[in-house]
Amino acid sequence: MLARFAPWLFVLLWSSGFIGAKLGLPHAEPLSFLTVRYLLVLALLLPLALAMRAPWPRDRRQWLHIGVSGLLLHGTYLGGVFVAISHGLPAGVTALLVGMQPLLTAFGAGWLLGETVTRRQWLGLALGLVGVALVVAGKLGDWQWQALWPAGLALLGITAGTLYQKRFCPRFDLRTGAFLQFLPTAIATASIAAVVEDFRIEWTGEFVFALAWLVLVLSVGAIALLNYLIRSGSAVNVASVFYLTPPTTALLAWLAFGETLTAPMLLGMALAVGGVYLSRR
Repeated sequence: MLARFAPWLFVLLWSSGFIGAKLGLPHAEPLSFLTVRYLLVLALLLPLALAMRAPWPRDRRQWLHIGVSGLLLHGTYLGGVFVAISHGLPAGVTALLVGMQPLLTAFGAGWLLGETVTRRQWLGLALGLVGVALVVAGKLGDWQWQALWPAGLALLGITAGTLYQKRFCPRFDLRTGAFLQFLPTAIATASIAAVVEDFRIEWTGEFVFALAWLVLVLSVGAIALLNYLIRSGSAVNVASVFYLTPPTTALLAWLAFGETLTAPMLLGMALAVGGVYLSRR
């Protein structure tokens, strides 16, 4: 039951993160926002792991591998996405760039992990990319070129993080492992924020709601599901579900903010779903 529904629940929760970012970023600098988010996650996870007597990795190398995977999956990816959006890159363009992750993961899975990518999966990955492009095409607007590099960094981070975790630390306790992932991420993000930002945060009701949502639903719920998917499935299967993030985000934005859904966007959603269906063996 969990294996069947986990990918779809993950997509729903992960997509809501873009909504939380849209609500919170007008009230805080991106890295300062993420620093507070990570610290709250750590404050929540550590007592939970200790109270439940969750096992910690016995091998020091596993501690290192889990920490590196966290820096890539959380620090690099989320940092790049938040900085790109705060610099004026539309969420649609960001989603399109990050939406290339399944294709990059497929190339890396064969080279680094020895996974076989079938023709059906390649067809599904290509179809999903076309679907993502159709979904975000109507959201393209004026943006600055300097906002592209953080989005590109986010793409490399989520791709490398998925492959790295699948290769070096696919199995660990989700409670202690998540803490070990977020600890170096929080330290690195706070260190960079101290240099490039003024730690400006407006503690409005909207920001507090967005922060609570991102901490509880994204950093705890969605990340636990992501780690479960990486542990139980191939890298290509895990990456393919990210094609469903832009369509799901568009639906959530339509429900939450009344944003328009056009016929090409609906067609793109159908293609993205079909692409994921073909890609997942």
